[in-house]
Amino acid sequence: MPITSETLDAIAGLMRRAAKQEILPRFRALGESDVAEKTEASDLVTIADTAAERVIKAGIAEILPEALFIGEEGVAADPDLLSKLKDADVAVVVDPIDGTFNFAHGISAFGVMAAVVVNGETVAGLIYDPMGDDFMIAEKGGGAWLKRADGSSSRMSVAAPVPLEEMLGTASVAFMPQQNRTVLLGNMAKVRYAASYRAAAVEYRAFASGGSHFFTYFKLMPWDHLPGVLIGQEAGGYIARYDGSRYLPSHLDGGLLGAPDRESWEELRAKVFTL
Repeated sequence: MPITSETLDAIAGLMRRAAKQEILPRFRALGESDVAEKTEASDLVTIADTAAERVIKAGIAEILPEALFIGEEGVAADPDLLSKLKDADVAVVVDPIDGTFNFAHGISAFGVMAAVVVNGETVAGLIYDPMGDDFMIAEKGGGAWLKRADGSSSRMSVAAPVPLEEMLGTASVAFMPQQNRTVLLGNMAKVRYAASYRAAAVEYRAFASGGSHFFTYFKLMPWDHLPGVLIGQEAGGYIARYDGSRYLPSHLDGGLLGAPDRESWEELRAKVFTL
């Protein structure tokens, strides 16, 4: 079954419904028993994550009944599920709340993310902002678009290249080995500004809309990066793993770096992200 614009519209509507029904009513209204740790104190899951994923999974079964569904919370419950992604003809990969730490602490920087993978290639990416009620959507080869609740849309584009000392960006260093983290944080003095919003959904939006010149991640779980990488590429950005290889849905490590163009990427890799 081909992935059509109508298919993506249906997935977008489903993500929006899950957010309106299960996420927003719980924002700043979570009880102590509604939040739990997964692997560490900063890795959280809430009742909103699991409820939203159930809604999205049920909807995907109707929209794309042949698709393998891979949700972050489903993989947390059954880690073997993730290994099936590389062999799936069609898969939908979902993060019901990207930025759960922010959500759980009442910080309005989070999003709902989904990607469609066909034969090992990401062919569509969607990131929904429940607070702003708009979407970033990209189809492979079709550009990246910001679609608003009023029905209007505009094409997204990364920032123009600037000298290294003028670059603004985001860097997620939490999962890097300590010795690499120390070097990287020292190298950050070479750029104008680097931040972490603790939400890839927010950081990919900043990149694809021209609000930042670079991003980097070390841990590569597919629900965190498949949508944003495609959106960033379709917005004109140059994105690759640290060794220069193309990022694929099957990759779980190797780091990830994005920049406005290849020349900026190579300068950042050589002078800042020297891991």
